[in-house]
Amino acid sequence: MGCGNPVALAALSPGEVVLDLGSGGGIDVLLSARRVSPGGKAYGLDMTDEMLDLARENAREAGRENVEFLKGEIEEIPLLDGHVDVVISNCVINLSTEKEKVASEAFRVLRPGGRFAVSDVVFLGEKARLPEGVVRRVELWSGCVSGALEAAEYEKMLLSAGFEGVSVEVTHAYEPETIEGLGGPEAVRALREVPVASAFVRARRPEGK
Repeated sequence: MGCGNPVALAALSPGEVVLDLGSGGGIDVLLSARRVSPGGKAYGLDMTDEMLDLARENAREAGRENVEFLKGEIEEIPLLDGHVDVVISNCVINLSTEKEKVASEAFRVLRPGGRFAVSDVVFLGEKARLPEGVVRRVELWSGCVSGALEAAEYEKMLLSAGFEGVSVEVTHAYEPETIEGLGGPEAVRALREVPVASAFVRARRPEGK
């Protein structure tokens, strides 16, 4: 399941420093690096050597020098406080078991006035209303749904981390019928009441904080 285009969402400008959480093969990092040139830089953070090797090879092939790929976890970002202008991510934060820590770390590494611009998957409604079996089947359909927050929970988490201007904009709600192996009519009805959706999540670190 694709979540969206966080690079476009972030509205990057030349000279900015951007960090991609869970950068995988580095595609969004390379797209960001192009948009922040000249004078800017794009970091990618990933926990797997295989993805980091692939990302670095992709950067070499693209001839991009204003990129750097870091090994680490999104719950403990290996950058100094206030180091970046923009944090992006594409369908990764929902996979973390410590999402509040991710939000706090994103806030920490952003400069005052810095932007959080993430594409992610959310539930539109109370996830607790879904039968447990339905949730399991949805998670099997797409690992990107595992651990997804309710839209309201996402907003609350970012506000608690200190962000302002928080919004969750739904870009695509998934039809239950498209979820392979979901089950019978009861499961379809349940996911019509509490849909799964891709969303753009925006927030800002306040100026002076």
